[in-house]
Amino acid sequence: MTSDSATIVALATAPAAGAVGILRLSGPAALEVGRRLAPGVPASPTPRHAYLASFVDAAGAALDEGLFLYFQAPRSFTGEDVVELQAHGSPRLLRLLLTRALEDERVRPALPGEFTRRAFLNGRIDLTRAEAVADLVAADSEAAVRAAAAGLAGALAERIRALETPLRELHADLEGVLDFPDEAEGADAEAGPRVTALRSAAEALRAEVGRGRLVRQGARVALYGPVNAGKSTLFNRLVGEARALVDDEPGTTRDALEARVEWDGLGVTLYDTAGLREAPGRVEALGIARTRELLAAVDLAVLVLPPETSSEEAASWTREAGATPVLAVTGKCDAIPGARDTVSAGLPSPAPPRVSGLTGEGVEALRTTVLTRLWGGGTPSAVALVSERHADALRRTAEALGRAEAASRVSTLEVLSGEVGLALEALGEVSGTSVSEALLDTLFQRFCIGK
Repeated sequence: MTSDSATIVALATAPAAGAVGILRLSGPAALEVGRRLAPGVPASPTPRHAYLASFVDAAGAALDEGLFLYFQAPRSFTGEDVVELQAHGSPRLLRLLLTRALEDERVRPALPGEFTRRAFLNGRIDLTRAEAVADLVAADSEAAVRAAAAGLAGALAERIRALETPLRELHADLEGVLDFPDEAEGADAEAGPRVTALRSAAEALRAEVGRGRLVRQGARVALYGPVNAGKSTLFNRLVGEARALVDDEPGTTRDALEARVEWDGLGVTLYDTAGLREAPGRVEALGIARTRELLAAVDLAVLVLPPETSSEEAASWTREAGATPVLAVTGKCDAIPGARDTVSAGLPSPAPPRVSGLTGEGVEALRTTVLTRLWGGGTPSAVALVSERHADALRRTAEALGRAEAASRVSTLEVLSGEVGLALEALGEVSGTSVSEALLDTLFQRFCIGK
């Protein structure tokens, strides 16, 4: 039996005890099989109407009482007949109902993401909305929830369509001139400017990739600098609890500690790292090596410096972060009340702000500055959710349009049309208009079963 003709079934709720558990069926036999489990439901139930029903076993004995809902094709999530049984959330009860449904030879267990995959294949949603479903389920911050909801509502789909539609029209015009030069004469007259505009639009969308990754995975921020600069105390203050050991003895932190926080809706993973210094002990040296590895992987490095640090030392510590952006602060400002900052040269103006993890002075301003450095202004919820897969497709789209722009000046119409076609194909991998079965398999494997 092919996936197109099979009726699929799965539990749509987590396999744990709860108030409600849902069994979902989709396919041509969904109503018949659903009524076999709930025989009291009318033979032709009203779509989108909740029926109070008894769920029974093969012998007709009642197992539970709950709700029966029927969604008639094509006005359902999958575009097929869909039935949901909402029972009490007993894992054993739900397994009994699932086993009962699978007794019908027309029914098989759903694959991961197969309900959403059928919605895509049946034209109910495009690929960006399908992926937003998985993003919403996996969201672990307010920003991720809002961005996924925007994707589900079509925010990314609209931007892709705004690029894909004129790109398709341009390709059609170019192919028309090649195939019917007399009838389509002049259709390619503005090809160069049209390609330039489309390339700019592709680059603008591609520029949001980094922000999309921050929404999906959260930002990574490391506190680093010399020993005894107040990093661990500041870390504890930012996290809101005493996660890191604090002591006057230099080198207390031997390994990188991490904690997840949420600031203004954005998930942020904070790292407290081993202080950097010459000639450490063997164990501490391992922690310092870990610090240097971590600095290369984070989105922002916060350099915490003692109040007495010279500008030359500050510049040296800044270079430790390599290519990672650095935000320098003067720590332990409570230790020398009223002291002037000595850290200035070798670092961006203005001079590093003063903070104290002990008293909390400057910490709220630091948090705001970190968010500004990560986002460059704006709010996380306004960002289009762009994945790494989208990033690669948009990169290939922009590169093909760049070659097309050059071809419009120095090459043949065939080359120009070919590059525009490649750009259209790459962009179609985002919208789903040109996507392979293998890619669909990869995308939907990350979905949970029942979704």
